[in-house]
Amino acid sequence: MQPCTALGLGLKRAGHLVTVATWAPFRELVESGGLAFHPVAGPDPDRLVRALVEAGGSPLEYARRFRGLLRPHVVQGFRDCLAASRNADAVVYTPLGFTGYMVAEHLRLPAVGSAVQPLFVRTGRFPSAMLGRPPGGSMLVGTPGLGRLYNHLTHLAVEQLYWRTVQPLVGDLREEAGLPPMPPLLGPFGRMHREHSPLLLGWSSHVLPEIPDREARMRTTGYWFLDGNRDWRPPEDLRAFLDAGEPPVSLCLGSMGGIESARMGRIFTLTTRALKLAGRRGVLLGGGGEGDATLPDSITKIAGEVPYGWLFRRVAVAVHHGGAGTTAEALRAGVPSVVVPVVPDQAFWGWRVAALGAGPEPIPPRRLTAERLASAILQAASDPDIRRRCKELGKKISAEDGVGRAVEALEEHLGKRS
Repeated sequence: MQPCTALGLGLKRAGHLVTVATWAPFRELVESGGLAFHPVAGPDPDRLVRALVEAGGSPLEYARRFRGLLRPHVVQGFRDCLAASRNADAVVYTPLGFTGYMVAEHLRLPAVGSAVQPLFVRTGRFPSAMLGRPPGGSMLVGTPGLGRLYNHLTHLAVEQLYWRTVQPLVGDLREEAGLPPMPPLLGPFGRMHREHSPLLLGWSSHVLPEIPDREARMRTTGYWFLDGNRDWRPPEDLRAFLDAGEPPVSLCLGSMGGIESARMGRIFTLTTRALKLAGRRGVLLGGGGEGDATLPDSITKIAGEVPYGWLFRRVAVAVHHGGAGTTAEALRAGVPSVVVPVVPDQAFWGWRVAALGAGPEPIPPRRLTAERLASAILQAASDPDIRRRCKELGKKISAEDGVGRAVEALEEHLGKRS
């Protein structure tokens, strides 16, 4: 939700009235930035993350679990989005669930999609993130030949997987709303691509290339960073730890850090052991793993929220799960990443980090050992090519105004010129 909130704040600064309609747990995030919030019925986000972890990297298993969690909330969620949008001039929606897309259709409003993951874009320039790390390495990005065909097919496959997952839910919902049925084979995707529906792509062209033949409707804007919390101050124990020695290694698992599972606990425990083997200081964000009493003085655990944009500029290496937002913050900070992906899209971003030269090869959980992680940390901390490449990428990404470009593109799509 942070990128969506950042985009909403950018629209507000440009003079637009913005209401963010989303699930109740995100109310504080939205309202703390000064945006209007409208609650939408939906599953507990932590349950969705837990289902994703428990699916064990299988897109089919996660699709099954996702549908079960979403089903009880579909109709009321649509009604809530409808109520939030009745006085709107336009709808900006995320592709997942198609609720915003159908609300705009029902109210006959212009609609613009927004995505922070490469899915539903039907391009040969890069593969879909939802299938994880692709075969073929960097040859699949921006090059002609079989790689382009493979990339295009991954997007078609993910469209079908997702459509088959939500098709029964969408069918019931459209009947409830008095909307005509969607085509059974392609669902909304055929019409979205046929009508050239606009889509804002919230990542950097230095990480994934632009799509020149579709840039008019699929604008690669740069990342949508949420930098509004200027009053945040670090806990005194964290500041003291950072000041007491060389820059440490951080472990951050993003939204997964709060999930109580054996897999998350194992990553924390092995990271602690790896830091000891590597002889590096460490900052662990979140729970799991060894208790505070068993940690050496060279490793500290912080339970509260710490903005990654602040922390990553103060560490030597960032060990993380490879989530889209966490990866973006590490790249912007110019800090090397060691990615331990838990789910498919994280494996995709871990692949991009390594392909860009911003970190060593990712380590999937099944291959994770303290020794492998210690070796990767030492490589990330000492390899001059990795550190040089990270600094170059950090400067380029920091110079981008992703939110500003997204607002400009949105206004162009809606027929308004700044």
